[in-house]
Amino acid sequence: MVMLGPNQYGKAEVRLLRVNRSSSSHELRDLSVSVALSGALTATHLAGDNSAVLTTDAQKNTVFAFAADAFDGRGAAEIEDFALLLAEHFVTSQEVISAARVSIEEYAWERLGDHSFARSGREVRTTTVTYDGQQPLVVSGLKDLVLLNSAGSEFWGFAKDRYTTLAETTDRILATAVNAQWRYDRETQWAESYATARDLLMSAFAQTHSYSLQQTLYAMGKQVIEGVPDIAEISLSLPNKHHFEVDMSPFGLENNGEVFYASDRPYGLIQGTVLRDGAEPLLRGWA
Repeated sequence: MVMLGPNQYGKAEVRLLRVNRSSSSHELRDLSVSVALSGALTATHLAGDNSAVLTTDAQKNTVFAFAADAFDGRGAAEIEDFALLLAEHFVTSQEVISAARVSIEEYAWERLGDHSFARSGREVRTTTVTYDGQQPLVVSGLKDLVLLNSAGSEFWGFAKDRYTTLAETTDRILATAVNAQWRYDRETQWAESYATARDLLMSAFAQTHSYSLQQTLYAMGKQVIEGVPDIAEISLSLPNKHHFEVDMSPFGLENNGEVFYASDRPYGLIQGTVLRDGAEPLLRGWA
């Protein structure tokens, strides 16, 4: 017997630049918005009946239309607000849609003048809102926050077998590109919470004398949970961006821990979730 399992459809990566011209000093919101809808859609899969299908083109147009009233005090202040507006709209306006998930990435720009900007090289801010007609789930975070410690990192005492060649070290480069997703258990001041969580992730990375990237991951998550009361859970994915000391002896030179080559792959990938005591784990696999 064959049956249809869980399914969803939507418009992915709608690129949107919103320019707020309400003053002489313009404001930019540079977004990538993805929509996924699910509900009573069996007929379109089994019989090709599209009568209940809101086209993905209409979903794209909805994103643009809602952006006209967002980010200038008329509807949304932050990407979480925008995602909430969109998710609730799709569920409440479409009878067959029982759940909507809206994911947004925001790209930062550095101001050069009233109407001049340069693309910033900082991390990408993210949010995903899931709405089932009753209670929204808001998961925000960031990706590609590149951090590096040039000292204060060790790795030794690990398990060894016949294939182990890695040497133990009490002094290594520790670098990663942080991908983090955190779950709010209530509505909050989104921008303030984001800034605080970002600062705590960076300070924990800098302040932790690391014996493993796993230990550093937990320290980073712990600081966020302790420092932002509205966050119940944080999921972290930390690639170990390996830096290997170059053997300079063939050139008749010494390398006193100053010259390294960066290996982009393969890389270690450390992932984990840190929760507030009593919180239900919901974010496995998000980051």
